[in-house]
Amino acid sequence: MKKMIVIIIILLMIFVGMYIYKQSRITNKQNTEVSVEEINKIETYLQKIYMWREITGDALPVFDNINDAPDVWLWEVVKKNLEEYQLTYQQLQDKTKEIFGDDLQKEFPKEGYEYMEYDEKTDTYYAIGSGLDNQEDVFLLDKIQKNDNGYTVEIVEYLEDYSEGYETTDEEYNIQIKNLNDETIGEVKSTESETNIQQFVKDNIDRFSKKEVNLKKDENGNIYVTSVRNI
Repeated sequence: MKKMIVIIIILLMIFVGMYIYKQSRITNKQNTEVSVEEINKIETYLQKIYMWREITGDALPVFDNINDAPDVWLWEVVKKNLEEYQLTYQQLQDKTKEIFGDDLQKEFPKEGYEYMEYDEKTDTYYAIGSGLDNQEDVFLLDKIQKNDNGYTVEIVEYLEDYSEGYETTDEEYNIQIKNLNDETIGEVKSTESETNIQQFVKDNIDRFSKKEVNLKKDENGNIYVTSVRNI
């Protein structure tokens, strides 16, 4: 009987110990891991600011401070995220703040720029179309680290070349996967999912370039890019 009681006590101690360990492990994971909701939010934001090399020179330029980012990239990001293409100056300023936050001290140029024309008669701005090539600038999330002010995100950059699709009427054709040096790393079928393409990039990750993107999170949960560097 005594042996049975001792065994029960030992098992109870083991169970309590396992429970405490599990709870502490969950807490630690919650403090360090990034939730699916956070990942989706980060990816959505990066898609907003990820541009086209043929227009902005770099889909995501390198800068130490958002105020050092190239002007054409900044204003093309704003233009890309417009719901309308005929706007007032204040609407453009509001959109700029919405995307880049208060840290950006630059103001949208009142005279307009190459891809946003100002009409003095109507005092409005008109978005002008941009010529794009057959290569889609793409990124995938590689690593996300949460910190006190926001997130440090590592992305992998690559190109999806759809040139063959414009030369054929076939539903299935080859999409060339290239790095930013325009070197073809491989091909995937147009009928394959984006997940399969991303897996191909991951399998050949050493042949693609990476960037580290620092994102600031404000008290309302909004995130803004603060700096970008090559890895």
